[in-house]
Amino acid sequence: MSEPRNAGAGATTVLVVGAGPTGLTLAVELARSGVPFRLIDAEPGPRPGSRGKGVQPRTLEIFEDLGIAGRVLANGRQAMPMNSTAPDGRVTRGGAIPESLANRPDIPYAASLITPQWRVEEALRLRLEELGGFVEFGTTLVGFTQTGDGVTAEVVTDGTATTVAARWLVGADGGHSVVRKQTGVAFDGETREDVRMVLADLPVSGLGRDAWETWRHPAGILSLCPLPSTGLFQYAATLAPGAKARLGLADLQATLEDRTGRTDIRLREPEWTSVWRANIRLAEHYRTGNAFLAGDAAHIHSPAGGQGMNTGIQDAHNLAWKFAAVVNDGAPLALLDSYEAERRPVAAHVLALSNTRLARTIETNAVPIDRDASTIQLDVGYRGSALARDDRDERATLRAGDRAPDATGLATVDGVHRLFDLIGRGQFTLLDFGSTTTLPRTAARVLHVVAQPAAEGEIADPAGHLAAAYGPSGRTLVLIRPDGYIGLISDAGNFRAVTDYLAAFG
Repeated sequence: MSEPRNAGAGATTVLVVGAGPTGLTLAVELARSGVPFRLIDAEPGPRPGSRGKGVQPRTLEIFEDLGIAGRVLANGRQAMPMNSTAPDGRVTRGGAIPESLANRPDIPYAASLITPQWRVEEALRLRLEELGGFVEFGTTLVGFTQTGDGVTAEVVTDGTATTVAARWLVGADGGHSVVRKQTGVAFDGETREDVRMVLADLPVSGLGRDAWETWRHPAGILSLCPLPSTGLFQYAATLAPGAKARLGLADLQATLEDRTGRTDIRLREPEWTSVWRANIRLAEHYRTGNAFLAGDAAHIHSPAGGQGMNTGIQDAHNLAWKFAAVVNDGAPLALLDSYEAERRPVAAHVLALSNTRLARTIETNAVPIDRDASTIQLDVGYRGSALARDDRDERATLRAGDRAPDATGLATVDGVHRLFDLIGRGQFTLLDFGSTTTLPRTAARVLHVVAQPAAEGEIADPAGHLAAAYGPSGRTLVLIRPDGYIGLISDAGNFRAVTDYLAAFG
């Protein structure tokens, strides 16, 4: 756990730099696993602003595992309707959940959630405090040196420099990451000064809060998105190339009236403003010795598709259980190499998707308003990873490396549960679909699928949702990683493969 041990100079296991969504997720996971850490942030306190306001379904699954999904959902809205008004006044409506994703037992969250980013950070901080940890605000990383055994970092708090010795350092410190710059890792990509946007959080009168409204105009796009759990809207307006960004209330109002043709919508003094530039980049490496990069320090995205914050949170979820496996369970240090191998291709894919959607927005002067499976990140997986092993036919729909699907209506001696109620929480879980013998002792939680549960660790699947999701043979074993991905599938019921996997990675 994050020591008041994390309240001062000295040694720790993981020094996390940056307390945005990525760093907070990592800290919560480490605290839950009992891995000592310190979480520092140069800002004097929590940052304001809605910023990344879209939480994707895969991230909501992670938040459920962390114990904060209810908190986040209570302060947001799923499947918010989206209206796009053309210059001739025609309105296109969208935002509905695709039929292919609705009411599926394998998908608990079928739509993204709109909530201000500060609400996400608030929920993570509260969870961190419940686990005994906290953020050291006003603490800046000045520099660090590495040896084979760890990192020695110099940090400054209130003008006082101290030294922190850590086994590993994680830079979750944003696009201008000190950690990345000091390691010398290339951050390839482009900054497009011709693609900019004014953002503001402000009160609005004369407009309902039932939908996210966008207006298309020859001068650019303007949108007003109601921010749930607040009395504010997020205002967003594209800037013409070379135009000066004007953030005053009168300028925001004038742009609104010009692009909507409406004078009945009145803006009030903004509580937060910013100018976004299309800065789209990917770090060449995610690991340099004992220093790691995560979130915006490793990849910066276009906001088209709402992927950046979510990708960073999932970086942290991937890395944290691997730290815990090495520290707590004696897993080999080589396990940490799989972080870059698994997560960097995901960021490259997301960047390509974001670029495509951004190019479409620029070309058509229209924001996409339809949701699809490509943006909700449920298809993210690690097939081909060193941590993905199976003897299943390559044509199978579900294979090792894929996200473990949920299943509802599972009967246990303690009542009816979803599969997601029974897995995760920092542990491996083994689904045994057909063994009639006693499994070897493993480090995993074992769930035996039976006709009628009679003891702890037995589950029944009366509705057939588990069987439909996993397609088992009579002897199938499915090992689910702590981060909710399938590590191993054996349709041959190969117990030895399971024990070997856990010995190597658990």
